[in-house]
Amino acid sequence: MTWPQSFLAFLKAQLALLLLRVLTAGPIPRHVAFEMDGNRRFARRTGRRAVEGHSDGFHTLKQILEICMRLGIRCVTVYAFAIENFNRPPEEVDALMKLGEERLVEIAQNGALLSQHGIRLNVLGQRELLPSHVQAAIEKAEGMTRQNTKSILNVCAPYASRHEITLAVQSVVQQALDKEEVDSSSITEQSIDENLMTTLGGSPPLDIFVRTSGVKRLSGFLQWQCCENTQIHMVDTYWPDFGLRDFVPIILDYQQKMWARSKV
Repeated sequence: MTWPQSFLAFLKAQLALLLLRVLTAGPIPRHVAFEMDGNRRFARRTGRRAVEGHSDGFHTLKQILEICMRLGIRCVTVYAFAIENFNRPPEEVDALMKLGEERLVEIAQNGALLSQHGIRLNVLGQRELLPSHVQAAIEKAEGMTRQNTKSILNVCAPYASRHEITLAVQSVVQQALDKEEVDSSSITEQSIDENLMTTLGGSPPLDIFVRTSGVKRLSGFLQWQCCENTQIHMVDTYWPDFGLRDFVPIILDYQQKMWARSKV
């Protein structure tokens, strides 16, 4: 007997939901970050243009964000565009700008993914480097989610950890100057942490860091936030192929380590 494809798809979806419910019985991370790497290599592997790989990557982001919300993860941070990505071919950069402009508003509008789950959108980075029309789209999308308080989606673009840390230190120094309390003791780990883009956006400490595509380095993403309590996972899967089968082992590993830590 051959089962209809629609029924098999329905059965697969129900099994996925059941699995997620089982996982929620254990400890759940508050903040997960994804370095969404491998879009271009995925496109080349399938004989398509780079921008099509980035479009597939956005579809994966929506799926993973849905999974995170069903698990009860409060904050998701993604690396969408590095400052150094402006050095890529102009046609690819222009295509990425257009894709970002369209998709951010798409997922933020009433009834779409962010509003359905009460997710607030924060776009973190050196936004003045972006074209004016992209900046306007970001402001519109952020404004559409400002009243959402259940969860947070941080989209880092254009972003670099060194830039974020530099701005945080500058802010701490300026605050000391404003209070006329210029002293080296005013620059502490805590004061820097309190002025990071993620912290200012209301994000909790980073529990899990995931980089796809098999590259094993942070590459300027959340370098300060990746502390001794952050569990770092480098997976071989290209981001457009990343799914539940890749994410479940990461969550199980987190739960196992949290249970082990509670017994110490």
